Amino acid sequence: MKRYRNPIITILLVAGLAAIFWKKTMAAQLATCEVCVVFNGQRQCSRASGESEKEATRAAHSTACGPVANGMNEKIACDGRPPVLQRCEPPAP
Repeated sequence: MKRYRNPIITILLVAGLAAIFWKKTMAAQLATCEVCVVFNGQRQCSRASGESEKEATRAAHSTACGPVANGMNEKIACDGRPPVLQRCEPPAP
């Protein structure tokens, strides 16, 4: 029995699935924020996106604290500090 394989159909199916995955992933990212923190005498900035400004800000703050905090105790202390800069972009049309 001969198997029918058409590479064009396979490529189109993979591209279609990738497009669906991309659209679903990016659709949830409605807000993008940048947050800068100062901790242990170091300044670190980070950008993140999320479904809301609050979620994007929280993610960016947590990501910014990672490189300047050593260990879980410092990470928690850094997460509790207010950011020195917080800037959010409006969602793209």
